[in-house]
Amino acid sequence: MSVSGILNVNKPSGMTSHDVVAQVRRILRSRGSAKPRVGHAGTLDPLATGVLLICVGQATRLAEYLMDGIRVYHAWLRLGITTDTYDAEGKVVSEAPVQVTKEEVSRLLACFLGPIDQVPPMYSALKHGGTPLYKLARRGIEVKREPRRVEIHELRLEDWVPPQFAIRVACSPGTYIRALARDLGEALGCGGHVTALTRLACGSFTLEEAITLEELAEAVAQGRLEEVMHPPDAAVAGWPRLILDEDATWRIIHGQPVAGAAMAQGDRARVYSHKGKLLAIAEWNRASGCWQPRKVFVSPD
Repeated sequence: MSVSGILNVNKPSGMTSHDVVAQVRRILRSRGSAKPRVGHAGTLDPLATGVLLICVGQATRLAEYLMDGIRVYHAWLRLGITTDTYDAEGKVVSEAPVQVTKEEVSRLLACFLGPIDQVPPMYSALKHGGTPLYKLARRGIEVKREPRRVEIHELRLEDWVPPQFAIRVACSPGTYIRALARDLGEALGCGGHVTALTRLACGSFTLEEAITLEELAEAVAQGRLEEVMHPPDAAVAGWPRLILDEDATWRIIHGQPVAGAAMAQGDRARVYSHKGKLLAIAEWNRASGCWQPRKVFVSPD
């Protein structure tokens, strides 16, 4: 029996996001079903813990929308030491004395609020000429990375234990907390790196609601998978809802546009049959005055 949905997994430290995907796939296969499609939405570093969204079955086609949500993190930074990965797993490349006050750190954090340009780390999954940057870095190759515009919505000091301090960060997708630590350390004149990182939220999915891999395995063994899995359309829960009659349902699942009206909430909608079945993701075409299907989840008969 096929299964589709979204799992909010509390990723343990020491595992890559791909490791978690592989573990989830093994757990789900223990149900005796065919090998399920499984993927993650938003990578977490091996050092990091917290919210990692895992998409299963049809939900993998909605992963791109999960990646749009604001991320919230709690991180510990260590001043005075810089590493090549910008976190505690990297090789130390420089050390400097730390003569920084709590007040100086608080003032600096305020300067990083809003849109900022951030240079991604070499140790990242971004690609250069088709090769992930981290693979080049492991071979001792460093390439120029263009700054990327990201946005810091919230950045506040939560704890101060010099030469370490903890911050809470709410930011746009694509923001590297390791790169933020690098930039903060450089601005303070002593360098710095991340020693611990937890993702507290990804969009509407929070750490409080996340499950461990052990809890997932237990739920599957007890036949309670549906209790811990969110439906696929949870990825677009904030979008307007378009409900179709039988004729319009036939058109949309055959990839044809359906007439309708624009919605104040936006130009994208989740489309359902009159029986409540998720049919498609559609976009409003202003020129034609129709909703055009972009992803269809129901096969034509």
